[in-house]
Amino acid sequence: MNLPPLTPPTAQDVVAAAARLKGLTHRTPVLRSGTADVRLGAQLFFKCENFQRTGSFKLRGAFNTLEQFTDEQRKHGVLAFSAGNHAQAIALSARLLDIPALIVMPEDALASKMAATREYGAQVVTYNRYTEDREAISQRIAQERGMTLVPPSEHPHVIAGQGTAALELFEEVPRLDYLFVPVGGGGLLAGSLLAAQALASDCTVIGVEPETANDAQQSLQSGQIVHIPLPHTIADGAQAQSLGPLVFDIVNQPGQKIVTVSDLQLMQSLRFFAERMKSVVEPTGALALAGARHGGIDIGGARVGIIISGGNVDLARYARFLAD
Repeated sequence: MNLPPLTPPTAQDVVAAAARLKGLTHRTPVLRSGTADVRLGAQLFFKCENFQRTGSFKLRGAFNTLEQFTDEQRKHGVLAFSAGNHAQAIALSARLLDIPALIVMPEDALASKMAATREYGAQVVTYNRYTEDREAISQRIAQERGMTLVPPSEHPHVIAGQGTAALELFEEVPRLDYLFVPVGGGGLLAGSLLAAQALASDCTVIGVEPETANDAQQSLQSGQIVHIPLPHTIADGAQAQSLGPLVFDIVNQPGQKIVTVSDLQLMQSLRFFAERMKSVVEPTGALALAGARHGGIDIGGARVGIIISGGNVDLARYARFLAD
């Protein structure tokens, strides 16, 4: 069962999502770092979604979507495909709302993310990400079981929910000049742009992708959605191959910028978070800081928001990143 056609989300939808999520999601802290300010010559404000329930911002969009299910949809259950963070967010949201959940995950997903998804109560079906099509598998199972498929980004309720992270930051820290946002499927960037429309119209929102996974950057440059081969990057949450039409329509604005960073620069940012801010951040979660440091944007003297999108790591893999 697919969700019925819905209109694109608006800034008002982000505000409504924030009210819907109040008391359910954490209002995550905004941290400062004097060392970061000195190194970048700016005032940095870190929105720490690595401290969110399930360890990432994804719970915001997942719960905002499932909470609006009809009785029929709740009865038949929810299905999602994800490498980890959306999987955990859907699994926990479904448990909180007493909805059956099935998650399609790559067989080589981080063991910690797969284990957490199962612990939240979801059934997990695995696939080979290099030889099989996760969307085709998900569509088939959803049709066979009458389940509702909720994608990681390409849904108005998901986008509106994701935008509440930026909305909270704008409420707490007024007059931001820039906001750097990690980009995978683009839902967080789209939601952040809508949040800026609501509360911070003078703030420039900049997306950050791995340089090997820059489908969104290519799409903005060409003016149409660009599909790329499965990218190789340590930022497993940013291995998207293309934006969806709904996300693209929101982010494809005049002057919208997306910058890219290398895996080495991501590892440098991971070490900074660990050494200087005593925070565990996953590679995808470090994209925004790496983009502010290495993306070629002159932020000198500016007030800069940094969204840390998540902190779900495999500890052995994380230790190697810190040691390299």
